[in-house]
Amino acid sequence: MPVYVKRPVRTEPTKHADVAVVGAGAAGLYAAVCAAREGAKVVLVSRSPLAESASYWAQGGIAAALAAGDSPERHLEDTLRAGRGASRPSAARVLVEESPNAVRDLEKLGVHFDADRHGALALGLEGGHSERRVVHAGGSATGRRITRDLSALVATDERIEVLEQSTAGAIWRSAGRCVGVVAERPGGVLTPVLARGTVLATGGAAALWQRTTNPRGVIGAGMTLASHAGAALADLEFTQFHPTALLWEGEFDGFLITEAIRGEGALLLDGHGERFVDELAPRDEVALAVQAVRDRGGDVRLDMRSIDMTHFPNVAAQLERAGIDAARDLVPVAPAAHYTMGGIATGIDAESTLGGLFAVGECACNGLHGANRLASNSLAECFVFGRRAALAAIDRDIPADGGAPPDRGPDPVPPRQTRAALWRSAGISRDRAGLERLAESDPFPLARKIARCALAREESRGAHQRVDHPETNPALDLTHSVVRGEDPVEFERWT
Repeated sequence: MPVYVKRPVRTEPTKHADVAVVGAGAAGLYAAVCAAREGAKVVLVSRSPLAESASYWAQGGIAAALAAGDSPERHLEDTLRAGRGASRPSAARVLVEESPNAVRDLEKLGVHFDADRHGALALGLEGGHSERRVVHAGGSATGRRITRDLSALVATDERIEVLEQSTAGAIWRSAGRCVGVVAERPGGVLTPVLARGTVLATGGAAALWQRTTNPRGVIGAGMTLASHAGAALADLEFTQFHPTALLWEGEFDGFLITEAIRGEGALLLDGHGERFVDELAPRDEVALAVQAVRDRGGDVRLDMRSIDMTHFPNVAAQLERAGIDAARDLVPVAPAAHYTMGGIATGIDAESTLGGLFAVGECACNGLHGANRLASNSLAECFVFGRRAALAAIDRDIPADGGAPPDRGPDPVPPRQTRAALWRSAGISRDRAGLERLAESDPFPLARKIARCALAREESRGAHQRVDHPETNPALDLTHSVVRGEDPVEFERWT
């Protein structure tokens, strides 16, 4: 299918940097801070003003083995168990071993995490964890607090230049490697940035689905650009559906009600007022159980009446705006697309298959999450691999001459019908007929790649449920679907 490419109005002089970072969420901000701390010159491309990224809305915390009775080994066991046999062990081990230091580093940078009455870090319990190990800042306002504090550091660091209200229009390639990025401002004005290493931290793609917990702009833009530049994508069939998204008419539909509330004792009830699932089971189990009740024509309500909502201020405020009193009302919920485990294929230092291009956060796939992300491992991933990406990017050679920068790349915005098609054919449950229709006829290239990966994985595992292949295939343990352009999907074993 043809790709529409819009011509620029004007191209500005090239900026030179050691590291170009695209995205000002938790992963991008921290990568920029880490690179600048090493003395690197950084150009940060931010679509929105600082501290207004999707990470701003993150209600989860940072998973880290910090309790006296906890250990990285236990965190690793929980991560691998949640990943349903598809997690990359080496990436998971890096996460659990380095996450405690990431929390300590954030504290040194000025982030104030919640403390208990003795002054120690207050550790929360979330689904799939065998210990209390989730660190929060301001309860469910963790994303807001961290992005605010990191944004302040970035804004005042003389080594970091921020291009606000700019997007990545294209990946700049030369001699078979990435040498930078072309930023685009409203009106089509392009700013080429030549860099040793380019770090994409552009977020996931869960807003491609019609019902989602994500802001509307979370459409896999970085994945689209990276794929167009020749980088491989991986595990696109694994999209996590959060079980407790508010079911409501209008603008409040899909609002995420954090898992931490269930960790404090909130209950899921069917239409008869009966519990039907372990609320702290991994998300894939809980989402499937909620959907099963709904498929039988029943309603699902979250009973939060016993919860002290002062610990979850943004949840309480949003429910109040919707006219719901959490202290009195049972809250109607249903699954919604929440997190993409798949993304730009990377190694454990965040390097993509295209030299000079790195990816971190939800736009990346290093295999850590496998088929089902363990709660609050995502923010931990942002900091652990954001630092690794920054250090690896600095270590690249300076591009001698990037040649002429490219014009704007493919349009990353899907047509309206794509969201409905993905929800219908690649939702919580899929089958061959629906996936084939999606792969063959959807006008959006990334949606077709998602369908192709889901077609290739002929099994049910974690967040990927095929009604025509309901069993898990042990031969696909530790394997990851990899797609390069329009080539056939391949399975690779990542250890």
